[in-house]
Amino acid sequence: MELQEFINNFANQFDDTDISEFQSDTVFQDLEEWSSMTVLAIIALIKTTYNKTITGKEIRSCETIKDLFNLVTSK
Repeated sequence: MELQEFINNFANQFDDTDISEFQSDTVFQDLEEWSSMTVLAIIALIKTTYNKTITGKEIRSCETIKDLFNLVTSK
């Protein structure tokens, strides 16, 4: 799994946020569009695309997209 591919897949879960907002050091929970529905979409993305299971609590423990990527790759 590549970090840039993960960032692109992550960004695709957002409808109104410009793609340029998504970098490895983006604090995703600060994004205006971030919501509980987005959390569910990210959980589903990770399950279907990477065959990994993560929880909302694990997502909340991450600050940046790279933190989330590292969590997913460590599972």
